Amino acid sequence: MGRAKKVILAYSGGVDTSVCIPYLKQEWGVEEVITLAADLGQGDELEPIREKALKSGASESLVIDVRDTFIKDYAFPAIQANALYENRYPLGTALARPLIAKILVEAAAKYGADAIAHGCTGKGNDQVRFDVSTTALNPNLKILAPAREWGMSREETIAYGEKFGIPTPVKKSSPYSIDKNLLGRSIEAGILEDPTVEPPEEVYEMTKAIIDTPNQPEYLDIGFTQGIPTSINGESKNPIELIETVNKIAGNHGIGRIDMIENRLVGIKSREIYESPAMIVLIDAHRDLESLTLTADITQYKRGVEQTYTQLVYNGLWYSPLKAALDAFIQKTQERVSGTVRMKLFKGNAAIVGRKSENSLYTPDLATYGAEDQFDHKAAEGFIYVWGLPTRIWAQKN
Repeated sequence: MGRAKKVILAYSGGVDTSVCIPYLKQEWGVEEVITLAADLGQGDELEPIREKALKSGASESLVIDVRDTFIKDYAFPAIQANALYENRYPLGTALARPLIAKILVEAAAKYGADAIAHGCTGKGNDQVRFDVSTTALNPNLKILAPAREWGMSREETIAYGEKFGIPTPVKKSSPYSIDKNLLGRSIEAGILEDPTVEPPEEVYEMTKAIIDTPNQPEYLDIGFTQGIPTSINGESKNPIELIETVNKIAGNHGIGRIDMIENRLVGIKSREIYESPAMIVLIDAHRDLESLTLTADITQYKRGVEQTYTQLVYNGLWYSPLKAALDAFIQKTQERVSGTVRMKLFKGNAAIVGRKSENSLYTPDLATYGAEDQFDHKAAEGFIYVWGLPTRIWAQKN
């Protein structure tokens, strides 16, 4: 780790990132630390966070609202890719990291910094996402990760901060480690580390317990334009509004909870609790609309692409040549994916109950079993003979 004079620090206002400020200066000889907090819709009061950075010794404290970009350029492409890690997790936290890395790199260029820094530990996925994304965007920037190297316990970290005037967290902080943005929440640590323990209701914030959900179902018509959700119940919504609306409605019906044992990139398994109502509902609806508007071979081939895409995003390779190539394929497939999907939300379940599109490949005249049937049944016999020929020859020889 070479010396760095001016550093842009990814800042959340928590103990670790606050302690990073004096630590970088005292232990690593950094002359100036500029903090950067990204507003991703986490709902925190960002002004106190900005002020805390200055009190902790930052020369400047930046707060950048990237909510619109986050949804348009990161969440929507993930919906088009039906991106679910290990078929379950819609990448809420993973999608935010390449965007944060991007604004860190941009700030480094603007302020003439020679390094970026973050407060990630050595066990998580986020350190990989930050480091690899930064390297992809500017390979000449140094990357500093004090929390990965300082070896202090939480108590020691707090004590270190106090020496430099960083206040101790007033209340006993939550036993959970929580990451939150517009797309949802991820909750880990505390008693959740025991995979046999049911998560207590207190860990949830965006989703109601089933017992508290409405006793009547609610219908949601989700409109898509070229694979991007654009309207709810016939009403056009801007990207942020759309995600917030679906989060609220689906969460009210108890939809969007995930409890899974996840394979982290660094090789360990971790128990993760997620709340992500909008992403779960929108990906499900989008996949259904694809089944109506795409040919069978594209739909089936795209499933493998989606899995690779998801793996790349989870593993911090958002800015990679393969991801760019898959983006091009996915965008091409989305040209016809416009229409509306109707969902019935009830007691934790989001069931797809209807779909329509001007690009529909569903042909009632061919599908019907009624008198209007236009399918040539005589053609089936010759088709089956040719289709089954290799099997017939194999059977005769064996």
